Amino acid sequence: MIWKLDLTFAVISSLLIIMYSVTIGYRLWMIRQGTDIPAESLSTSDELASLDDRDLPVYTILVPAREEAAVLPALTKALDELDYPKDRLDVKLLLEEDDDETIHAARSAHLPSFIDIVIVPADNPRTKPKACNYGLLRARGEYVTIFDAEDIPEPLQLKKAILAFRKHDDKLACVQAKLSYFNANQNLLTRWFTAEYASWFDLFLPSLYAAKLPIPLGGTSNHFRTDRLRELGGWDPYNVTEDADLGIRLYKAGYYASVIDSNTYEEANSEFVNWVRQRSRWIKGYIQTWLVHMRHPLKLYQSMGPRGFWGFQMSILGTPLMFLLNPLYWFLTSLWFMTNWHIIPSLFPPGIYYLGMINLLGGNFIFTYINALGAAKHGNWDLVPYTLLTPIYWSMMSLASWKALVQLITRPSHWEKTIHGLSAPHQLPPIANAAPVQESTM
Repeated sequence: MIWKLDLTFAVISSLLIIMYSVTIGYRLWMIRQGTDIPAESLSTSDELASLDDRDLPVYTILVPAREEAAVLPALTKALDELDYPKDRLDVKLLLEEDDDETIHAARSAHLPSFIDIVIVPADNPRTKPKACNYGLLRARGEYVTIFDAEDIPEPLQLKKAILAFRKHDDKLACVQAKLSYFNANQNLLTRWFTAEYASWFDLFLPSLYAAKLPIPLGGTSNHFRTDRLRELGGWDPYNVTEDADLGIRLYKAGYYASVIDSNTYEEANSEFVNWVRQRSRWIKGYIQTWLVHMRHPLKLYQSMGPRGFWGFQMSILGTPLMFLLNPLYWFLTSLWFMTNWHIIPSLFPPGIYYLGMINLLGGNFIFTYINALGAAKHGNWDLVPYTLLTPIYWSMMSLASWKALVQLITRPSHWEKTIHGLSAPHQLPPIANAAPVQESTM
């Protein structure tokens, strides 16, 4: 009986290591494709100038703002600086019914006429997608986007999104802008966070679009055709990464997306505990999304096709899987060096042992390199030296992932609120000097 138990653990360990290796290979291949994609196919500033403000449609902007009184002045300024006719802006400021502080701050702020305060009932689930669905019911725009309360979008972003929609067929349902951080140099954590975002939005997502694979959308600055979004039923109010889930549902419905070279600046988490809360919510949402869509694996395979199905596994399952496995194998490796416990070698048959070593050494190098490459491509050369410490950042992500796994069992739809307004005002970006209009498509 003992040897069968050893064999069982050895098989499980071998499968996990193989899955880990495949995920690393997939991520490296996708990033490699991303470096070959030119800095997006240009949409010239002449095309922007050709847009007649009188012909622009009504554009709805949903801004969920729970406990965000501190950032309302910056939010109002960012929305007012959008280069879009104000009589065609339909901004819905979504406030929770029992959030008295933010409601009072909003009503006292003398908001511009294009911003409507929408009070969201304080019913469960208390999530961002529930609030967005409430706003979607009241949306008047032909297009709709989401901005978080601390976001500072490039002023031309709405016009760039419209250009993208007009240049493609009706199957283009979503246009994703790139996200970055305006307080990248606040501390070491914000530097790591910014480098990670650069590799995600400048390398990985464009590669997914180009390869026609399902993509996990960003939680903000994703622009939709309103009718397509309503056709899909909006967002899943119980999913705490509603953006990733919606990206998968778009793909299953036969739609596609593009990413435009327009930045939205956010505030990077600068405090460790606050960062863990946010990251654990994201990881929990990825696991939720995988579980929901894998309820009927055969139907999922048929609706997505082999390419989409395996791309879904690599992106949605592979991301939390790596974070969860890391501490387990770090612990086993450390335990072996400290105790030489004879059971540990039985978990690693000869070929698997060497594959595990490649994962440990090569994997850390690869993901350090990816973060450095992403920071460089985004133009954040000053962040490249800090990416050498990426393995420390990975250990933090593993901690957040195990917290997410526990919370998935105990509080599956609980939305851990991220605290904003922790950075200094002088760290805001020079968005007026944004890059020229560029676009890449699937």
